[in-house]
Amino acid sequence: MIAPEKLDQILSRFEFLEAKLAQADGADIAQLSKDYAELKPVVETVQMYRGLIDDRQEASAMLDDPDLKSLGVEELERIDAALPDAEHKVQLALLPKDAADARPAILEIRPGTGGDEAALFAGDLRRMYQRLAETSGWQFQVIEETETELGGLKEFVARISGDGVFARLKFESGVHRVQRVPTTESGGRIHTSAATVAVLPEAEEVDIDIPANDIRIDTMRASGAGGQHVNTTDSAVRITHLPTGLVVTSSEKSQHQNRAVAMQVLRSRLFDMQRQTLDEERAATRKVQVGSGDRSERIRTYNFPQGRMTDHRINLTLYKLDAVMQGDLAEVLDALSAADQAARLADLDP
Repeated sequence: MIAPEKLDQILSRFEFLEAKLAQADGADIAQLSKDYAELKPVVETVQMYRGLIDDRQEASAMLDDPDLKSLGVEELERIDAALPDAEHKVQLALLPKDAADARPAILEIRPGTGGDEAALFAGDLRRMYQRLAETSGWQFQVIEETETELGGLKEFVARISGDGVFARLKFESGVHRVQRVPTTESGGRIHTSAATVAVLPEAEEVDIDIPANDIRIDTMRASGAGGQHVNTTDSAVRITHLPTGLVVTSSEKSQHQNRAVAMQVLRSRLFDMQRQTLDEERAATRKVQVGSGDRSERIRTYNFPQGRMTDHRINLTLYKLDAVMQGDLAEVLDALSAADQAARLADLDP
């Protein structure tokens, strides 16, 4: 049973925001509107639940009237069947929100163990996420892409923006393992290779302050795979964060744009490091969690001979690998989100 006092606080807060919005000027209206919009679906869920509680009291009162008793029994059956789902929805609505969920995401993909095959698999993951972005109506902006001679990836960084991007992709970070016969294998043997994926919430300047003395900026000529697409001007930018040793590059045509993009990625990496530190501290008291947050954790296996994808964190296996590699990740992303919600609900239990 959800404490009525907690629901009263939410409804009072919503009424306060409504009153403030009616009187707000230009300076306050943007933040008030944002807070109002975020709270409105929560209030609607609470009101639906409260409505069922009120209806149940009325139906219970009917049992004392012989003429209305049968109707009261029917109403109680209907309400009691609906209440558990309504209460669960309120519990989900009351879960603390990740403030980064609404932000764009920085996607980083790098080959792991497996040599050329790992680089080729990293390229496959890049295409998988780009197709997911396309079907989701998200913007997919390539920041850095270094290819191998065989068309694989040495490094890939992209910015993905749109509705709820980070909330949708944040559980993709970790080691992705592939089992298949590489194109470079003449004997038909199955090899196991891996690539690492990192999904970072895009940081804003107010999140991370980077003093000028903490960075070194180098310019260089940009080039594509095998020396192709050589840029004849020193437009590529490499920024080194001296305190941490983090290195970020951007290789578009405009040096000015590259500086801005590289700084954005650097801020996001530093912001993510802060978030990981907090997550590790909280993890000590968690009962359950979807992933450890460790980027070295093996989270998923893509087995091509069997046509299956297995997510090891939630023991989910899908036998539709071709569709998954084409960006059809909805089923696994939904399952990961549901598992995270269940874990956080479990944390609320005494």
